[in-house]
Formats: sequence, structure tokens, C-alpha cells
Amino acid sequence: MSRLGIFVMGAIVALMAATSTLFVVDQRQVGVVYALGEIKEVIADPGLKWKLPPPFQNVVFLDKRIQTLDSPETRPIFTAEKKSLVIDWLVKWRIAEPRQFIRNNGVDFRNLETRLSPVVQAAFNEEVTKRTVQGVLSGERERIMGDVQKRLLDDAKSFGIEIVDVRIKRVDFVADITDSVYRRMVSERAQVANELRSTGNAEGEKIRADADRQREVIIAEAYRDAQKIKGAGDAKASALYAEAFGRDPQFAQFYRSLEAYRATFRSRSDVMVLDPSSEFFRAMQGSSPAGPRR
Repeated sequence: MSRLGIFVMGAIVALMAATSTLFVVDQRQVGVVYALGEIKEVIADPGLKWKLPPPFQNVVFLDKRIQTLDSPETRPIFTAEKKSLVIDWLVKWRIAEPRQFIRNNGVDFRNLETRLSPVVQAAFNEEVTKRTVQGVLSGERERIMGDVQKRLLDDAKSFGIEIVDVRIKRVDFVADITDSVYRRMVSERAQVANELRSTGNAEGEKIRADADRQREVIIAEAYRDAQKIKGAGDAKASALYAEAFGRDPQFAQFYRSLEAYRATFRSRSDVMVLDPSSEFFRAMQGSSPAGPRR
């Protein structure tokens, strides 16, 4: 083999050795160096790092960013009033002690979540059972989350993590109680609606009765005023007739006879049987002393 070939092979071997001994720690990660199965070094500072080639040493990277653990299942919790509530929660955590974390959980975050979930659920059980439904729903919600976080401090240290925050996402009654509460709300709303309808009907009847009364009063007053005006008109007409007829009684009698003829013979179908010599036809015969003057 020529010197050039030996040089190239040497360069390749050196490159492979370099790649197996050099590694980069990201700023979002923690590098854990293992030496023959034991933790040799924990590297938190980002940058290019060096280690022995495998199988003497190898590197495992852990995410040091904040992680979120959601409640895996909803279990009913009894309050101080023995009412069942379902609480959905979440926990924000991150790795604080990589060595402790690996010893207790390995490098798989799912192992930690499996162990941490029942611990968080138990902490919520302890805090909720000391409080009423009203306190859990509104009054003491912030305090419950703070107390749960305090309860998790010791367990978090044993797990090698730090609890950043604890939050309650949702608080609800169990399905049976929710249906019962909903039916009761529907019943209460229906009762209120019926009361409002009854009140509205009563007010409507009152308004209609008042309107009818006012209408009757207005009609009666209008009829009264009309009768007064009619009476005054009839009286004035009678006075005018009396004054006019008083000036010439014979003409007045003749005029009344004409008015009687007009009223009597208004329709051609009217039939009257009278004696021609009766007083009714005196004006038509022209022999009455009450005939009109010329």
C-alpha cells in the first residue's frame, strides 16, 4: 500500500475516532455521560464536549425544558359535603437533578408520568375532601392548587424533578349528578317561566278590563253629550217652528198637512183606506179654511 493510501486510511480512522469521542450538547438538553453503565458526568452547559469512545463511554440526552403532565383519567373525588366532583388537572415540571431522575425513572419520560400521576391525584384527593363544592368551584381554587404543589415537593425531589406549576383545568359533577342538576335547573326555569306567564296574563287582563271600562265611559259620555246637543237642537228647532208658525197659524196647519202627505205617500206600494171626506184630505180638496194664502 502506498503512503497516500496509508495516510487516507489513517485520516478516516482518526475522523471516526473523533466522531465517536466528540458530541454536542444543545442548550435545551442535558448530557449524561455513562461509563460502563454508571453515570460518569452530567453536562448542563451547551457546546462541543469530549468523551471516551464506545464501549468505554456513551451519552444520553435529556430534555431540560418544562414538560406538561395532564390527568390521565377522570376519577370522582368526594368533597366535605360528600358530593362527587370530577377534576381535570395538569402539572408543569422539569428535570432538576438528572442523576436522581435517571436512577428513579430511567431516560424515558413516560416512566416518570406513570409514577407521578397517582401521586398528583392523591394530593388532589387530600385537598378537595377538606373543602366544599363552592370552595372547589370558585372560592378556594387558587389555594387548592398551591397546596397540591406544596404536597408534591418531597415526591418531586425523590423523582429528580421540579414542580413548576399545578393547575385545575375543569371541575364538574359526575354524569348522574350533572343530569340531575340539569333537570332541576330546567324545572326551576320552567317554574319561573310559568310564574312570568301568569303574571303577564293577569296584567293583560287588568289592562284589557281597564281599556273596556274606559271605552264604556267614553261611549257613555259621548252619548250623553250627543243627547244634550240633540236636545238643545230640538228645543231650538221647536222654538223656531213655534215662532214661525205663530206668525200664521193657517199656513202652519197647511204646511203640517203637506208634511203628513209626504210621509204617508213616500212609497208607491203603501195603501191607505180612508174616507175622502176625512180631515186628512181637507188640504187636498182646497175647501179648508186652513189652506195656504196667496
